[in-house]
Amino acid sequence: MKRVVATGTFDILHPGHLYYLTESRLLGDELYVIVARDVNVKHKPSPILPEEQRVKMVSALKPVDFARLGDMVDMFRPIEEIRPAVITLGYNQLFDERELHEALQIRDLDCELVRIGRYNGDEYCSSRTIVERILQTR
Repeated sequence: MKRVVATGTFDILHPGHLYYLTESRLLGDELYVIVARDVNVKHKPSPILPEEQRVKMVSALKPVDFARLGDMVDMFRPIEEIRPAVITLGYNQLFDERELHEALQIRDLDCELVRIGRYNGDEYCSSRTIVERILQTR
């Protein structure tokens, strides 16, 4: 059974999220999604939706076999528990792939890293643009 892990904040679900998860699911037999904890989101504004709601929504998506919240302290702990063959990264996730690969090897995790490209199918395919649209129109 080839396990794939995708990670992200998944605040305000949109077609870009669905594309990322669908493409990730195509790489294996099971897709596990690790949803970022509210306290761990530091690279952008705090999520609008609480973490429990975000993981519930991600769990309901067709490509997703299992969804869970990330660890409060150690982002690698869920990866150690799941032991995936593949970890996918979104086009806009700020991970340095070389550094991530080295950190995984230190923990005896031999995972292929795959960067999923940008989705260009719909106008509102980022949480940021959805929030901007809401503020403009409401």
